[in-house]
Amino acid sequence: MADDTEYVPPKVWAWNKESGGKFASINRPIAGPTHDKELPVGRHPLQLYSMATPNGVKVTVMLEELLAAGHAGAEYDAWMIEIGKGDQFGSGFVGVNPNSKIPALMDHSEPKPVRVFESGSILVYLAEKFGAFLPTERARRAECLSWLFWQMGAGPYLGGGFGHFYAYAPTKIEYAIDRFAMEVKRQLDVLDRRLSETAYLAGDDYTIADMAVWPWYGTLVKGQTYNAGEFLDVGSYTHVQRWTDQIAARPAVERGRRVNRTWGEASEQLRERHDAGDFEAGAAGGAGEAG
Repeated sequence: MADDTEYVPPKVWAWNKESGGKFASINRPIAGPTHDKELPVGRHPLQLYSMATPNGVKVTVMLEELLAAGHAGAEYDAWMIEIGKGDQFGSGFVGVNPNSKIPALMDHSEPKPVRVFESGSILVYLAEKFGAFLPTERARRAECLSWLFWQMGAGPYLGGGFGHFYAYAPTKIEYAIDRFAMEVKRQLDVLDRRLSETAYLAGDDYTIADMAVWPWYGTLVKGQTYNAGEFLDVGSYTHVQRWTDQIAARPAVERGRRVNRTWGEASEQLRERHDAGDFEAGAAGGAGEAG
């Protein structure tokens, strides 16, 4: 029988029980490492520590796009950080990202290695380092960065808001689901109106703004996120659908979304990436496992 007693917040909140839901075991109100664990370092200057969540896919897509555009210096090693097991709380990872969130990047090509954390920051860092996918003309750059930071601000309403209460919370709360569904549909309308005017979010050119937004909202409008496609009537956002398909067809995007992925079809998984040949080897290995 459901408890209909209204919750009354205490004067001082205390962490004395798990929050419940899918990610309860890794949620905590304090920062810092929980255990000692060094991070591996491969042979390339760029070392990525990540997982193929939408925020992780942003960066692997960017790195694969840079390589496809001929930037050999963008070769990278991508190491798996299993957030469900708490890898993000290891001392080595916390040293790269004190916020204990994926993705995190170390650039060993500089005289003193540079750490970069938060997905939007990594996209800007790589765009500026290689002079690609970020316009240099002031107005066009501003438009691109505006959409990039739109995603950084909007994403939590989709993930931690709608996604949590619709798909992961231990109980269904009508008010919470309605509140965040309304906001996500407003966001989709924002995108749909923009993409009715332009090919890509920042204009005629594909940029880091698209790489940031696509992993979150592209999968959503294809019904691949939270199994909420019908609930949100995603098919009605026709311009977002067109844009999503256009980006998904890019070979670099197809490769990038596979990196650090350990779920779904075996052919779409590549636990770690250390060389371009890993994609072919991974596909062959996945096919063998599937058989």
